[in-house]
Amino acid sequence: MSMKSSTRQVDGVTIVDLSGRITLGEGSIVLRETVRDLLSKGQKKILLNLGDVNYIDSSGIGELVSAFTTSKNQGGELKLLNLTKKVHDLLQITKLYTVFDVKDEEVEAVKSFSK
Repeated sequence: MSMKSSTRQVDGVTIVDLSGRITLGEGSIVLRETVRDLLSKGQKKILLNLGDVNYIDSSGIGELVSAFTTSKNQGGELKLLNLTKKVHDLLQITKLYTVFDVKDEEVEAVKSFSK
């Protein structure tokens, strides 16, 4: 199952709905390209909706960290939304949970971006 991504705008925040697997190869590339593309267009408030991501490997985790860092370096904010238990646990184990700003509710998440 390959990864799919679609983007939508809510109150100046770009929500990226991801589904499938974020793994070495295609999934990671889709994520990287999507984030770079948004930043290059000046869309600096990025919310990655991971609700339909059913699997992520260490390479996918690395890609999330990289997307977060790239956004920050370009004056943007990147947050995570709707982590499945599996992804949540993986971030906890790898001690990366605290690196990210993780939200459970889309409305709250959108509001949490700096105006």
